[in-house]
Amino acid sequence: MKPLVVFPDVQSAGAGVVRDALTGRPESYAAGVKVGTRVPGDRSPETPNLPYVLVRLDASLPHRSGANVRCTLRCTVWHEDADQAHDLAQLALGLLIAHDGTVLRSVRYATGPLPATDPDSGIDLSTFTVTVNARPSVLT
Repeated sequence: MKPLVVFPDVQSAGAGVVRDALTGRPESYAAGVKVGTRVPGDRSPETPNLPYVLVRLDASLPHRSGANVRCTLRCTVWHEDADQAHDLAQLALGLLIAHDGTVLRSVRYATGPLPATDPDSGIDLSTFTVTVNARPSVLT
């Protein structure tokens, strides 16, 4: 009988890595940053919800052996202006690449940061993707 293999919640793990790594950073554009896995309901410039980093799972492809899953994480950064959105995205990207953990391993560059404007709010944002590998857990 084959073992029962389950993969971790890479999206949640990615958000946790970014949240923990940004906590206490000295860069002014990282002050007060919030990190989550859902698009914030209110992204207007008048609200205190900026800066915000969204971490979402874009793709997940388990290896046929079940020994690994390769995932794409997309991070979107909303900020008060395009420069700060870019700078915070660069920092979050660098922190993810430098991460060496047990859930997310071998984090690699994929795309970005790329500048954009939120179509619903008009707020400046920057987005990037990384590919990560994750180990499964074997359940009995």
